[in-house]
Amino acid sequence: MIVVAGEALIDLVPAGPATDELPALLPKRGGGPYNTAVALGRLGSPVAFCSRLSTDHFGTALLRGLTADGVDTSLVQRGPEPTMLAVAHIGADGSAEYGFHAEGTADRLFRLPDALPDTARAVSFGTCSLVLEPGAGAYEELMRREFRRGLFTALDPNIRPGLIADPDAYRARFRSWLPFVSLLKLSEEDAAWLARSDDLPGAARQWLAAGAHAVVLTRGGAGLTVLTRDGLELSVPGVRVDVVDTIGAGDTVNAALLHRLDGHGALTTAPELDADQWHDVLSYAARAAAITCSRPGAQPPYASELDFPAPR
Repeated sequence: MIVVAGEALIDLVPAGPATDELPALLPKRGGGPYNTAVALGRLGSPVAFCSRLSTDHFGTALLRGLTADGVDTSLVQRGPEPTMLAVAHIGADGSAEYGFHAEGTADRLFRLPDALPDTARAVSFGTCSLVLEPGAGAYEELMRREFRRGLFTALDPNIRPGLIADPDAYRARFRSWLPFVSLLKLSEEDAAWLARSDDLPGAARQWLAAGAHAVVLTRGGAGLTVLTRDGLELSVPGVRVDVVDTIGAGDTVNAALLHRLDGHGALTTAPELDADQWHDVLSYAARAAAITCSRPGAQPPYASELDFPAPR
């Protein structure tokens, strides 16, 4: 089983032309970890979601969405606090920017679970849940605990600068996580923000030296690149598609990487794959992300839509 730990929220996305300069907004289930869990369920991976959801209408809808795609919800905590809201602005190129309403929301009161299921072999983390206290501390403790127990850990920082009050403190905290990270996946934009540099391969090598076992950089339509501790650097191109928006594309990449790594038997604390295997993993993730970009909102593909051969 793959456990995905982190926030679930409601994206308020444009639903039509603005009226009096105010856009019509449509609520959609979202949150980086939530989307990752749903995408894993659709790809056919045994997956559980570990978070705290509100008992309000939105929280109940989020729970139903998980169940509909086969996600185990036994690790979900519930509380009366409201659901976090993210107001999305879609650019002309389909890219999305967000404003967050996060004060006093349910995920911020997430508590460290006593134990994960015995079948858990990997845990995925990222986005707002590792920023907003006091829940962030509990997620961080879960990452360290499970890595020490021998589980594969995946991290997608998915930086939201508007939520980070002290960027330098966050960068230092990020570096402290790296000894407990099997796979670090991040966009070029996030990598540049974290490194405060445009030398992204150089930054990735520093993060590998600090403890991460593999780094995957997503480059939008240009594709994906992996760098590993044994010196491998390999890229695959993106899959051409008419982009509707990019909401959930990075989360789909997270899920596709985990799903395909599992297919190669590589969900270990120190994954070891050769160049051909990494090419297969990255190509699978690029195809999955392209499908998500071809339709509105975070709608990751089902396994049947990928038409991809089984790992060799």
